[in-house]
Amino acid sequence: MEAAAKSTPKKRRFAYREEYGVAGATLGIILIVGAFFPSFIAPEQLVDIVRQAAYVSIMAMGMVFLLSMREIDLSVGAIFALSGVVAALLISADINPWVASLAGILAGAIAGALNGILTVVIAVPTMIVTLASLSVIRGLALALAGGQQVGGLPRDHPFFAIVGGTALGLPVSVWVVLIVAVVLTVLLTSTRFGSRVRAIGANPEAARVSGMPLRTVRVIVMALSGGLAGIAGILALGFFGAGDPTLGSGYELTAIAAAIIGGTSMAGGRGSVPGALLGTLLLGSVASGLVYFGIPINWSMFATGCVILGAVALDSVIRRVRAQRLSL
Repeated sequence: MEAAAKSTPKKRRFAYREEYGVAGATLGIILIVGAFFPSFIAPEQLVDIVRQAAYVSIMAMGMVFLLSMREIDLSVGAIFALSGVVAALLISADINPWVASLAGILAGAIAGALNGILTVVIAVPTMIVTLASLSVIRGLALALAGGQQVGGLPRDHPFFAIVGGTALGLPVSVWVVLIVAVVLTVLLTSTRFGSRVRAIGANPEAARVSGMPLRTVRVIVMALSGGLAGIAGILALGFFGAGDPTLGSGYELTAIAAAIIGGTSMAGGRGSVPGALLGTLLLGSVASGLVYFGIPINWSMFATGCVILGAVALDSVIRRVRAQRLSL
């Protein structure tokens, strides 16, 4: 069963075409905006777009595993904030920033695992569980931080210089995104765990009958999603130098949209980590381009919503076309 769950050559070629399409669309948006505003295509501006997209990119890559398994996590934005707040509070308590950052990531993974455990124990969809935990986790972050930023951190510590700095001309957060992308791509496409994730998403009943540990895999994937949100939160802490409990609001929807745009099917069984990364860059380019055209932030959100609707509609069309081809 697990061997059969591996993507066929046709599926892989199909996924790659989607990734190329997203890359082409992103390049097209950059060139169009750049034609009107040459400063938009300046290297420093493009790097800034990539840096701003880094946090959501990491969460979107985790969302690929969830969507591939027909699951979803609406609490990643809140976990993102909680991880930064936990680490900032520990740093304020004179804990070494590197140790505190690991604790923040662990807090994110634990929050994700608890979401998974609740899902399998009370047997309700992850959307319902994480919709509730979104408020719980966000409220916990606000309570721990006293409703305000946790500042006054030792910005002269190497942690902030490294995590919030640059290396080889790119922000460190971008290098972390690339490393995470490589690791998660291998995990999803070339390991037994990745095969199980895709098999469960493709046919949950067949996976159960074959003896796959569905509950365990679900909890692990939820913990992975939470841990990745935690990593994003620590990167934000290193850049901003403070733990902000209000950060990350709406990030979960952007992460879901980026994953779908990048070729991950909401019907499960298929996902693309590089595609999610490209999807995030596409959404980031759209948002930045609208700013250059002087479009108010409310309309920027409207445009992003339209892109999300378009991505969902396209995913539906693609699934119908694939089903028709398979029936021939």
